[in-house]
Amino acid sequence: MPDHQDIPEPINEARLWSDERWMARVIKNEDDDGWAVSMTLHGEAEPALVGPWTMGRDKKNPKPLDVSAFNTLVKTASEVLRRHEQQLYAQLNKNVRITTSQGQRLRVALAIVPDEEGATATLRAEDELGEEIARVPVSPSFKLTVASATAWAEAGFEKPR
Repeated sequence: MPDHQDIPEPINEARLWSDERWMARVIKNEDDDGWAVSMTLHGEAEPALVGPWTMGRDKKNPKPLDVSAFNTLVKTASEVLRRHEQQLYAQLNKNVRITTSQGQRLRVALAIVPDEEGATATLRAEDELGEEIARVPVSPSFKLTVASATAWAEAGFEKPR
């Protein structure tokens, strides 16, 4: 059962707005006379998004936050995080399709698992039905290409050096 004490209370102020996941904060833009808004996921030290914020009618103070603006900011910040996660996944997971000299068609995948104490990586081969036929640990610096995957398969799936 979730601990309701960990869920922050909603805040609905002109320059500070939050829900159970996100906090929007309107801040003075140090680079010019304008304003900026930062969107931070609760529990994170750095904002996921910082962008310009609209001036109010007096052209000196920021426009107050409201539910519509907050919802738009949440959607934008969530999309930024999603794209970042997709980019990281793509950097850590690569695959190629090869055909061996015996005519076997394979999908060869490299998966890197980052770790502060040392990343690990696994090279894996699957047949056309998705059945795993080989798996070996490799260096996280292993470069997966059609040529390196083909050489691995032609060498009997022995651990690459």
